[in-house]
Amino acid sequence: MKVITQLVSVMILTLSSLSLVACTKQSNANNTNNQAVETKMAADQVFLGGQIYTVDPNQPFAQAVAVKGNKIVFVGSTEQVQAFITEQTTIYDLQGRTLMPGFHDVHIHPLESGSDSTHFTLEETQLDAEQFIDPIVQASSAFPAATWLIGYGHSIATLHDAERSPREILDEAVPNRPVIIMEQTSHSMWVNSKAMELAHLTHSSPDPIGGVLGRDQNGELNGILYDNAGNIVMQQALDALGHNFDNEYAGLVDYTLPEFAKYGITSISDARSYWQRDQHLVWQQAEQNNKLTVRVNLGLWAYPELNDEKQLTMLANLYQNNYDKLVKINQIKLYSDGILVNSTAAMNEPYQYDLLGLYGNKGLNYFSQPRIEKYIRALEPIGFDFHMHGIGDRAITEALNAVELASNKQGRHRITHVEVVDPDDYQRFSKLNVTADAQVAGDFTNPEHWAENNELIGHERSDHLVPIKSLTDAGARLTLSSDWSVSHFNPFLGLHNAVNRAPEQLTLDQAIRAYTINGAYTMRQEHLVGSIEVGKRADFVVLDRDITTTATDQLKHVKVMLTLFDGEIVYQQSLF
Repeated sequence: MKVITQLVSVMILTLSSLSLVACTKQSNANNTNNQAVETKMAADQVFLGGQIYTVDPNQPFAQAVAVKGNKIVFVGSTEQVQAFITEQTTIYDLQGRTLMPGFHDVHIHPLESGSDSTHFTLEETQLDAEQFIDPIVQASSAFPAATWLIGYGHSIATLHDAERSPREILDEAVPNRPVIIMEQTSHSMWVNSKAMELAHLTHSSPDPIGGVLGRDQNGELNGILYDNAGNIVMQQALDALGHNFDNEYAGLVDYTLPEFAKYGITSISDARSYWQRDQHLVWQQAEQNNKLTVRVNLGLWAYPELNDEKQLTMLANLYQNNYDKLVKINQIKLYSDGILVNSTAAMNEPYQYDLLGLYGNKGLNYFSQPRIEKYIRALEPIGFDFHMHGIGDRAITEALNAVELASNKQGRHRITHVEVVDPDDYQRFSKLNVTADAQVAGDFTNPEHWAENNELIGHERSDHLVPIKSLTDAGARLTLSSDWSVSHFNPFLGLHNAVNRAPEQLTLDQAIRAYTINGAYTMRQEHLVGSIEVGKRADFVVLDRDITTTATDQLKHVKVMLTLFDGEIVYQQSLF
């Protein structure tokens, strides 16, 4: 039996840390007892001496967990777990800390956010767009061979407040090479004249479906491409690089997956898998190379500009749901609308002022309600679940309507973001079995920032943004996620804000369930993971403290000490 420190008693084992620094053997009497159960119940790993937060309503807490191979074989008391311990068992003393299921982040953009295709990053907090010229010039000098110069990070408000046209500013920095810079939320791109020339965009170009070409007061293009208008040009830029697959694979394996393990994330849903970029193949390559430390559901991106019949055929052919695989292609990601700050979120009533000149000034649709219905009818019977972006109240209502009218009731669909929700729709989530997926890790979603939207949509609609308590009280299933890189994927930031954002706050138990078993449900793997139960896979984390006694204002400081994925340690931090 391998332990961390000297055995103190027969029944109670006290270990000094999670690192394996010493080994000892039990008494001959216990060895004899263990030999009788070794072939049937001998555990490879035992965790005891702490708070086991199971997320199992039938056994909410326990003292010990035993693991054999990649499965949990025991959950119960310190006394009972002795029957699973042999000379070959590694024992970890939790020293009062919490062991809980691994976190699910069911809305995240790992390949985009971790890709090496991005050449530079701008500061989101920079308020003067003119100050971006120098870092862009430096980036251009650092990457002289890049066909397109690709950046990320600014705030759209900074471009809106600029005295000069954003296009003119970017042309001054780089006049002779195409530049495209993704805004921090990914819902707009900043481009120079050379980029627009290569994209064949002129003052007479029409707005694409789900997008807007930004213009100045004279109707000339100002260098801002809103929503899908920017997505289309970014696709062109990445295609021109020629090695985006390698860049995305390298970013995933070398940075993103180790960081996920560090923060206890063991399952994710890729919330926008661009199949035209072969992003699904990046994930499959990582699995083939045994690099994955997460279970993955891919949400295939539904391109607004593509022909429906051709796209539906392509999506159907990509479906893969082999439960022996870590990567499953079983979700569709589509946008109903845009975002509030662009005035592209679809609203029932007009915005307070007109930013883009859209018809009715009520935002836009990437996918209209009838078109969402069409996709659900075609793809749900195959097995696809829909992950629908909905920020404005009209977009959310339309997505719910589409499910109500088109679903065969077998789908596990969800609406993500749920920022401005019509109270009449709260109970519809539960009624239609639609999960509400919210992101509260970013401080901008906290109540103290709600009034910042008053100028755009008025006080009444700005109040109670992301109403997670109201939705939960109405019976909705809730998941919490990060939308990284919009917010950091550290789940403890999400837990912290979720329980501290009164009047729209959760209890700690509700927040943990939103990050674990509820996420497992949306990924159709609640029978495998999401809680600490016998027979489930050993995906769990050990925290640096007892989370149940941690003050709510300290939750964001909780750290992961160990992450176990499929029975293997993928992250471990020494206590000393």
